[in-house]
Amino acid sequence: MAKVSYLLVVIFGFILFNSCSNHQKIETTPRQSVAATPGSHMQKSYGAYLAGRIAHQRKNFNTAADYYIQALNQDPDNQNLRSQIYVILASRGRIEEAARYAKESLKKGDKNNITYIIIAVEDMKQGNYAQTLQTINKLDGPIYKEFINPLIKAWAYAGKNQPDNALKELSIISKEPSFRALYNFHAGMINDYFDRTDAARRHYEVIVNEESLEMSFRALQIITNFYIRSGQQDKAVALVNKYSDDKLMVDMLNKLANNVRRATPAETKKIITTPQLGLSEALFSIAATLRQGPSGVDIAHIFICLSIYSNQNYDLAKLLLADILENREMYAEANDVYNEIPEESVAYYSAQIKKANNYVSLQDYKNAEILLKSLALESPGNYQVLLDLGDVLRLQNKPREAIRYYEEALGKLPDGASQQWVLYYALGISYENNKQWDKAEENLLKALEISPNNYLIQNYLGYSWLKQGKNVEKAFGMVVDAYNQYPTDGHITDSLGWAFYEIGMYNQAIKYLEKAAELEPANALINDHLGNAYWLGGRRNEARFQWNHALTLPDDSGEVIRSNVEKKIIHGVKGHRPHAYDKKSIEEKINAISKD
Repeated sequence: MAKVSYLLVVIFGFILFNSCSNHQKIETTPRQSVAATPGSHMQKSYGAYLAGRIAHQRKNFNTAADYYIQALNQDPDNQNLRSQIYVILASRGRIEEAARYAKESLKKGDKNNITYIIIAVEDMKQGNYAQTLQTINKLDGPIYKEFINPLIKAWAYAGKNQPDNALKELSIISKEPSFRALYNFHAGMINDYFDRTDAARRHYEVIVNEESLEMSFRALQIITNFYIRSGQQDKAVALVNKYSDDKLMVDMLNKLANNVRRATPAETKKIITTPQLGLSEALFSIAATLRQGPSGVDIAHIFICLSIYSNQNYDLAKLLLADILENREMYAEANDVYNEIPEESVAYYSAQIKKANNYVSLQDYKNAEILLKSLALESPGNYQVLLDLGDVLRLQNKPREAIRYYEEALGKLPDGASQQWVLYYALGISYENNKQWDKAEENLLKALEISPNNYLIQNYLGYSWLKQGKNVEKAFGMVVDAYNQYPTDGHITDSLGWAFYEIGMYNQAIKYLEKAAELEPANALINDHLGNAYWLGGRRNEARFQWNHALTLPDDSGEVIRSNVEKKIIHGVKGHRPHAYDKKSIEEKINAISKD
């Protein structure tokens, strides 16, 4: 089965981003004119600017924009501030406002390419196609001339009812082989918009028939819609059945496939019915492509907001916007975008899963649990939802309930699925948390059998065995192997330090536990472990300092018992007996530890 891409991904090396790099950067320093004497209107401007900067740094872009506007009202000649405003407004989807400030900025000599792009999109929205063409012609640089300009201008010519000029403009991008699918996709849509059915079919079928070209999900939607309207539903069904994917995409594909099977030509409406909708597709293609480039998030963020402005019902564009927001760790804002996707959309279920993941990132486990349970009822066969639900319950220290959902997910998992080891690993952790070590060990060993040399499993199982004094040489070796793979992971470094502690090599333990504490300074368990090693290494004042510090830190492990730490602060470590071990085996593994 073929794969279908979530985004239209085009990797290209010949285009440089220099022509737009200066325009995606927001100035961070106010002009000298902002710093004025107390009591003046300039002082008020400076205060509003600082408030905007704080909001901006906290990624509260709407509030930042409002403060910047307030500052500009007090200092209307501040051109740098005006440039910041229209960029940040565009990144929050406030395009009408952004266009107004961009036009003002243009009058004052600001000729940034992003200024022209925002103005051109607003002109297209208002049906000013000739003005759009004039504005876009002012854009310079290879990325514009060979990629961005032709896509936007093609749809502006479509708005002027000039299909031949539209296709001629679009043909510029066909010169780059990596844009072959992109060219035929837009050429097909333009011909379809003008009811040139045969020409549209020829372009669409280039994408359908050439195995080397990747089919985007949007192209799959558009082409199957075209086949149904053309009375070729059998082709639409065959096409959608050709593609498969895992995790989130499978839900979108299944819903699309069901829609295609139920559709009739009479009830199926054309998707691209206005030049503005075509422009939205062009802007989406631009955003998805730039997103793949180095430091492309900022500029892609603006283009995808412009795409949504041109088509408020474009759910795939909203998925990309939310993905960009998640990349910026703006999880609450991403969820606001997901909330705009309606239940009837093919993207709805995937958006809800992503929304639940964002709740987890926000440590809002309760809302994540509620949402995932509702999704599990809606789609009981979705193993990914069951796996995610198990994770959320485990994070809330509900191991018994987590085990139930992990086991259910395991029963739904297709043979050979990549998540198999993950489920056994998660089950092992949950069984240990539920004080069922035999079952925990059984599942961890299954996970390791499926994914040999997996550093996560090696670390967890090796550490667990060492705590119990079981399989000491093998456990020590597993921890060393995990460390050698990820020597900069604080948790794994802690395990290695603790492994030395458990066999009585306290100086070595201190070395790695100190490193772990540097890597994870806010980890209570690591500080507690370091305190133990210091104590038995003869460094008792430092030990008490680490234990006291551990009491001030959060503990996610459940291993730091406050009363026990308080006793150690008074009495020190009592009754520690190092595990017996085979000296030759341990020395061999010590010699295999990667050098820092």
